[in-house]
Amino acid sequence: MAYFSSTRDFVALSDLHPNLAHPNVIGVVIGKTDVRGFPDRKNIGSERYTFSFTIRDSPTYFINVNSWGREEYIRSLSESFRVGDCVTIENPLVQTKEAEREEKFNPVTPSCYKLLISENHSVVKTCSSYETDTKLLSVLHLPVKDPQDYYSLGDITANGQSLNGRILNVLAAVMSVGEPKYFITPDKRKGQRCEVKLYDETEMSFPIVCWDNESIQLAQSWIPRETVIFASDVRINFDKFRNCMTATVISKTIITTNPDTAEANILFSFLKESAQSGALHDKMEEQSKESTNLETIVDVYTVEQLKVKALQNDGKLDPVYGIIYGYISTLDIDNDASKVIRNRCSICRCVVNEMSNTCTFCGDISSDSKSTFTSFDILVDLSDHTGTLSSCYLSDCVAEETLGCTVHEFLTLTEDKKTALKWHLLLERSKIYFKLTLSPSWRTGLKVNVLSCKLADPTEASQSLLQKGKRLHYMAC
Repeated sequence: MAYFSSTRDFVALSDLHPNLAHPNVIGVVIGKTDVRGFPDRKNIGSERYTFSFTIRDSPTYFINVNSWGREEYIRSLSESFRVGDCVTIENPLVQTKEAEREEKFNPVTPSCYKLLISENHSVVKTCSSYETDTKLLSVLHLPVKDPQDYYSLGDITANGQSLNGRILNVLAAVMSVGEPKYFITPDKRKGQRCEVKLYDETEMSFPIVCWDNESIQLAQSWIPRETVIFASDVRINFDKFRNCMTATVISKTIITTNPDTAEANILFSFLKESAQSGALHDKMEEQSKESTNLETIVDVYTVEQLKVKALQNDGKLDPVYGIIYGYISTLDIDNDASKVIRNRCSICRCVVNEMSNTCTFCGDISSDSKSTFTSFDILVDLSDHTGTLSSCYLSDCVAEETLGCTVHEFLTLTEDKKTALKWHLLLERSKIYFKLTLSPSWRTGLKVNVLSCKLADPTEASQSLLQKGKRLHYMAC
């Protein structure tokens, strides 16, 4: 039985066949690929574009949909909906699929047909949440494979290279979601990559890598230590560089977020118990230190360049990692200590509410099992010869390294010694690693996290600024 209102003329996906005239279907999007271009064999020198997606209208039935056409049409259609949206499709072409050939690269479906969408004959519309039946949306939380048919992360690690290249299902919780990384391939195409760390009862850190924009966007919606995923048909590989097993999202993969299954509920219980016991704390602290490898950050910016870059991207700037050769121009650490030190939850390391002294994430855990610890939480101004970035975030272990003392050591300093420490750091040429993101809720619109701040080598700083000056001169010419 399909989950949709009978008042509209929709054909259930299970009832589709090639002889239907002008069928209309409805379903939630459970998978989607990126747009790709291919040489058009009928028009030499031009390209045709395509993307595919998978829709579902019941617990037992889902079908693949393919669309081909002009670049403008295909890109516009692809950008009109995402995984999790409900769509209606008017007048698709129903074709018999060649299962052995097509399911090598596409999700395996129970239907023996596929749908084709054309610009001239078909219409795809997105339904609002008010138009969508709750029962239809509920199928988003049902895995497309047997919920008991999966490998634990420990099983994958234990089997090691014997699973290299295999296509498997995985049920796991999200430990952390990395920032998307963008690059240019040798053939001048744009690429992207995002790594997510998974965990379960058997393994505390297992990487799954997303290479396409659709899965990266989905991953960015996951809440670490709160989200469970069932990933069907991911490819397992042995990473020789890191000497570990990894999973990769491929075109066959369908990811179910927070699946409604008995197996997932057991994992949800494990998440809560792990948070309650504090078992994740050490691992999370270790990952927070490893999350950004400073050796990979090589781009040098001036403050002016960063502000121009932010203005030119109309609110859609991806995170920028870089280096500034500048100095701390504001550092208010010798006034009220409460303004530079915060309490964090010992379980999840989030800043706790100052009034209630409770953690938003761990709020339902009994107070007997919780504790807090103090951590630096300082706003500083960073300046160079081109301008100033105000209210930059210097926190936690990075602040301790910059100040040269722990929070507890800082609290024992007299006011005179705090002032001396302040002036020891102010206006000293430093090599500052940073992460910049656009944040409308942040007081300046630009949120800058200091990743490292150490006194700069004078020669290195001079050479870097000289080279940047030459590049700007050539660009002006």
